[in-house]
Amino acid sequence: MEITDTSKLIAVPLAEIHRAAGARMGAWFGCELPDDFGDVREEQRFARETVALIDKTYRAYLTFTGPDRVRYVNAILTNDIKGLALRHSNISLLLNPQGRILAEIETHALPDRLLCVSYAMIRARLVEVLEKFIIMDDVTLTDDTDSFGTLALDGPKTAELVRELTAVDFATIADGASLDVAVRNTERGRSAISCRMVRRVLLTSVDVASSANATNISEKPNSEVAASGAKIVSAEFIAARKDLVALWKILQDAAKNAGGGPIGYSALSAIRLAQGVPWFGYDFGDKQIPHEAGLQDSHISYTKGCYTGQEIVERVRSRGQVNRRRVGLRFSDDAKNVPVADAPLSLAGAEIGFVTRAARLFDPAAILAMGYVRKEGGALGTVLDCGGEKVAVVDLPLPSDPPA
Repeated sequence: MEITDTSKLIAVPLAEIHRAAGARMGAWFGCELPDDFGDVREEQRFARETVALIDKTYRAYLTFTGPDRVRYVNAILTNDIKGLALRHSNISLLLNPQGRILAEIETHALPDRLLCVSYAMIRARLVEVLEKFIIMDDVTLTDDTDSFGTLALDGPKTAELVRELTAVDFATIADGASLDVAVRNTERGRSAISCRMVRRVLLTSVDVASSANATNISEKPNSEVAASGAKIVSAEFIAARKDLVALWKILQDAAKNAGGGPIGYSALSAIRLAQGVPWFGYDFGDKQIPHEAGLQDSHISYTKGCYTGQEIVERVRSRGQVNRRRVGLRFSDDAKNVPVADAPLSLAGAEIGFVTRAARLFDPAAILAMGYVRKEGGALGTVLDCGGEKVAVVDLPLPSDPPA
């Protein structure tokens, strides 16, 4: 979303670098981040065909130390922290006693600490909640948000660039695992930049051509919205804030040499919708419980023991359904406008849900969205109305072309 008043947004370290490059700045995750660098269509192509460089400095970094750190963090998050192997990570939720989602947290098990990565927009509230539960535990929480930042490479040429810049074989690293690397500095006389590199794998594809052939949205069968299973990999570089400008330049030069470049969040939002990736603060938050948000299989361990909100999670799990849930949405091929957040969704004239986030995908052309729909309208293939436009409930990620 393009904005003109950024006074209430969190400043990010690279904002002036982005402006100097001609970026339009906007509000994303409560921070001032690029909407685009001039051509959203081209930026989507980078992520799809070559490599995209992404500024992820919207994050918060919280460090837990002390002998009770694993027991403590395990007791407050929904996923299994005790079972994390060294230098591996998982993604959890922090819930309130009513089971609603206060935060999404990625936890890294490091030799002498746990590094929890969340969102700067909820930083103060998150620290307050986490510190409140530290009573008898020998654990120290340190807010390191002002010390670090994350930049990422995303797309089919990511592994090639990682090998070029770090001499690391990216394919040998497990999903969610990390290691310390030195990113080669191509400027003469400059030393390499130390980072923690994390490997991410999305089992998805952004090529939706096979579902773009039908001209009538009601003609798209459910079988056409199954996940393709194609792997999209991402390399995240967590670096000291003082090194971010130099690291951005190194990664940008490498990406451009590979036929890619930096992308803004207008392009990234469309790409992540096509990949079926929900965003905290947009597609789920403190108005939802995990099963409504569709996070019950990715963010929760059902064998780890007690945590705040567990009773609600188990009750919903045993009941087997919720009254509303997050769904993928694809607008008819002749739809003109991308709907705004909270746009109502209707079935047979009755309002049954709303849009959370929507974006335009350019190749092939499609308007995609996520939203919440009551169970009577949530079946795959159901055609809803959104401001006079037809929109179908689909599985995300969208499929790729079938093999020849």
